[in-house]
Amino acid sequence: MKQLRIRTLAGLLVVAGVLSWAGARLWDSVGSLPRVPLAAPIVLAVIAAVLLATALSIRSRLRAQRERRPEAKGVDPMMAARAVVFGQASALVAALVSGMYGGTGVFLLGYLDVPTRRDQAIFAGLSVVAGIAVIAAAIFLERVCKLPDDDDTEGTAPAA
Repeated sequence: MKQLRIRTLAGLLVVAGVLSWAGARLWDSVGSLPRVPLAAPIVLAVIAAVLLATALSIRSRLRAQRERRPEAKGVDPMMAARAVVFGQASALVAALVSGMYGGTGVFLLGYLDVPTRRDQAIFAGLSVVAGIAVIAAAIFLERVCKLPDDDDTEGTAPAA
């Protein structure tokens, strides 16, 4: 499994943001711009909390195993792999969603004198912050579950 690259996530966020900003301008010129749901930042924050709790749980279990504590619970490799896949998928979706709400929020900055649009800009900004929290939690989870590199080089025999 390949590691997430921050450049890829940032590029995805920027491209989605630019497309969303252009789409918001076009949509607003034709009709009424759809509302930013209040649930968007809440759902993203919950996903970030779940990813962070999973990472902290796995990290504490791995630490207990390394210290050879008698009450240490093992980490199932499949559970760790599923957690990493969930984190990577969440980070990719969060980058897209953050870019989408970021572009919409940038468009709405021009209309802060209208109370409903100001509220929408705030919800969009909170969604971007929560999306970045999802990305950070996913990267932390991935780092926690990363296997240590082998110290042996290929093709060399172990020292006797």
